Amino acid sequence: MSLAAETPDWFTAALAAPRDEGVVEVGGCPIHFLAWGSAGLPGLVLVHGGAAHAHWWSFLAPLLADSWDCVALDLSGHGDSGRRRAYSLEAWAGEVMAVAERAAFPEPPVLVGHSMGGLIAIQAARDHGDSLAGAILVDAPLRRPDPESQEGSRTRALRVLGAHATRAEAEGRFRLIPGQPGVHPAIFRHIAAHSVREVAGGWTWKFDPQVFGRPRLPVGDLLPEARCRLALIFGERSEVVTADVAAYTAEMMGPGAPVVCLPGAYHHLLLDSPLVFVGALRGLLAAWGHGEDRPRRESFGGGRSPDYS
Repeated sequence: MSLAAETPDWFTAALAAPRDEGVVEVGGCPIHFLAWGSAGLPGLVLVHGGAAHAHWWSFLAPLLADSWDCVALDLSGHGDSGRRRAYSLEAWAGEVMAVAERAAFPEPPVLVGHSMGGLIAIQAARDHGDSLAGAILVDAPLRRPDPESQEGSRTRALRVLGAHATRAEAEGRFRLIPGQPGVHPAIFRHIAAHSVREVAGGWTWKFDPQVFGRPRLPVGDLLPEARCRLALIFGERSEVVTADVAAYTAEMMGPGAPVVCLPGAYHHLLLDSPLVFVGALRGLLAAWGHGEDRPRRESFGGGRSPDYS
């Protein structure tokens, strides 16, 4: 696709939709979050993958904010949140639940986690499932480490390279891991722009390379212990969630758990198939009844307003 490809109108409108942001302290670490929708609507908590950030959701959440109150957080060690000495799925799950509590949803929310965010959603479903209406795993790997951590050479290279001289140079070095085609240039540029920060001597990545030093545990073993509904959405062409991995996930989730394959989508399906993904997510939430009999906003996106339910 040419870099001159026209930016889709829906994408431009989504980024222009009003949103709130805030910070909640969790275990002494500031956790930054973004929010769309209206108080009184059912809640969705959107969790990014490793080395990513809340803005992976900032062009998608407005498409859901007519029916759901959406929040997307930067996990510790990512985005505009603080850093910790050590990272774990348990701690990240606690951050997710703290942001959900801060949002004050009228009923338990559904977690939606991509890649490593799906592993965190599994941990939260096991540890905090009584406070959740469900957890939707989005191309979350369970038979091997999350794909970001497989690229140890990338984090080593970042340590060696240090800061880039200019913002443009840093953004120009941004790559998806694993690499894939099919991402519109406007979406790619948006993600890259929110992945870098200015430091002494130049520009570097926002994420803490130490997030990849955590132990790799068999997270799939936690699925039978989940205390809320589970579902899986994965990409047909994903290098991470192959048909075999999807079958394993379905087996561990148990009978009746929805499994949705997005035709032609890759691992980063939020980026390569955004509208198809939103449609699949809406279908799952409707099947679960999450948001039924609740008022919808008439306008696209929109900021948070008083409870009118």
